[in-house]
Amino acid sequence: MVNSVHPTGLFDNSAKDYQHITSHPLASAMGAEIRGVDLSDVSDDVMAEIEDALYRHKMIFFRDQEISFTDHENLILQLGEFGTDAYTTGVPGHPNVQPLIKEASVTTKSVFGSGWHVDSAFLECPPSIAINYGVDIPPYGGDTMFANAVLAYNSLSPAMQEMIAPLKVWMSGKNVLANMQSEKQSQESGKVGAIGNIELDLNTQQMLEGFYHPMVRTHPVSGEKSLYVDKIYACGIEGMTEDESRPLLDFLSSFATQESFTCRLKWENNTVIMWDNRICLHQAFNDYDGYRREMYRAIVMGERPV
Repeated sequence: MVNSVHPTGLFDNSAKDYQHITSHPLASAMGAEIRGVDLSDVSDDVMAEIEDALYRHKMIFFRDQEISFTDHENLILQLGEFGTDAYTTGVPGHPNVQPLIKEASVTTKSVFGSGWHVDSAFLECPPSIAINYGVDIPPYGGDTMFANAVLAYNSLSPAMQEMIAPLKVWMSGKNVLANMQSEKQSQESGKVGAIGNIELDLNTQQMLEGFYHPMVRTHPVSGEKSLYVDKIYACGIEGMTEDESRPLLDFLSSFATQESFTCRLKWENNTVIMWDNRICLHQAFNDYDGYRREMYRAIVMGERPV
């Protein structure tokens, strides 16, 4: 059996024995494929094991799944309440399932999910769990990378952990809005409120104001501490000037996303992924121009980070 303990010895991504599902680790840092389940019909007992695997591996995925919008919603409701999405509106009749579709004819500098980030970190209560369903996937490109923020925090020196423990990070969407404005100006037909051909429903004031959240947050179920900093939304530190906060944020966001803390998911048609938005970062790649990509996303309501 492949050793799934991280080389640092600070994280164990090995598979557990379950009664209803099997877990197959993707990398030593995080991630696992879950087999033996049909996501269109999940009992409470099976979902309890899926949830346990999710918290253990941080991101899990399922191949060869065919789920309807209602199935997608039911998966969310087995894990909690529907989350408040900060960007997109849902499909007709299913407001909590958001389409993420890039047509083959669209060329854009950025795609939805570009850059290392945690979803909607500028909200008071960012999503806790995200579930994405890939329906029509390009033959190559469009991979998603994930980084384990628990492993990142545990890999910091005790002195750094002590220094950042009381800090609060200002999570704001100001950089996202600025990038969208820049792309609009470079495309005569572009609109503020769109990424590629995905129309967005934005509360710009809410995005700009953002929230201050703990730089080190504690998971409400596992009790694990994780580093809550990213490259997209982390814009400042409470009580610090820009000159003081920026070097620390740059260091921590780069430290957290170093290759040894990551895994890389290759999408296939009918793949479902779940990730814990509280304890991992992710980014999508814009490397499939000329191919259509159709995905759907739904989120579980989160709690205010502590």
